[in-house]
Amino acid sequence: MDSSFEIASNADLSPPSLKRRMACWLYEGMLLFAETFIAGYLFSTLSQTRYALNNRHGLQAFVFLVLAIYFTWFWHKGQTLAMKTWHIRALDVHGQPLTQRRAWARYVLSWLWFVPPLVIAQLIQAPLMVGLLLCPFWIVFWACLTYFRTDHQFLHDYLAGTRLVDVRPTKLPAT
Repeated sequence: MDSSFEIASNADLSPPSLKRRMACWLYEGMLLFAETFIAGYLFSTLSQTRYALNNRHGLQAFVFLVLAIYFTWFWHKGQTLAMKTWHIRALDVHGQPLTQRRAWARYVLSWLWFVPPLVIAQLIQAPLMVGLLLCPFWIVFWACLTYFRTDHQFLHDYLAGTRLVDVRPTKLPAT
């Protein structure tokens, strides 16, 4: 039997604590730094870009696609490296592994962690630095929205039809 199905059918599908999810989120960010660096280096080498602002939109699109491949692949398998470390698994609302389409939807909707403050800064014609300074406040606000949901899932997970579940191994009672 598939191990992901066993986990989904045997687990109570309770969400991990917000503290664990945010710790996983920060760890994922550290791992993505390396992935983004390698993707940027690869793009610059292949496109022979000598100046960082040349091909900026191409680089952004390339990094967006590299991150999309990374996340959709691992979420489809159940966990990224950070999620494995923190014993968190991404499943659909029925407790089944994510399809590629649902993982893609989760990836696109997960940009709600960053895009709104940047768009707001753009709309009020503020410098980009204002948008970047608004990001931490938005992230805290976005994370705290889980306290207002009965399932304690992130809003983008609800919109994507996914959920994060706690898959910490259970300790067997001493015999």
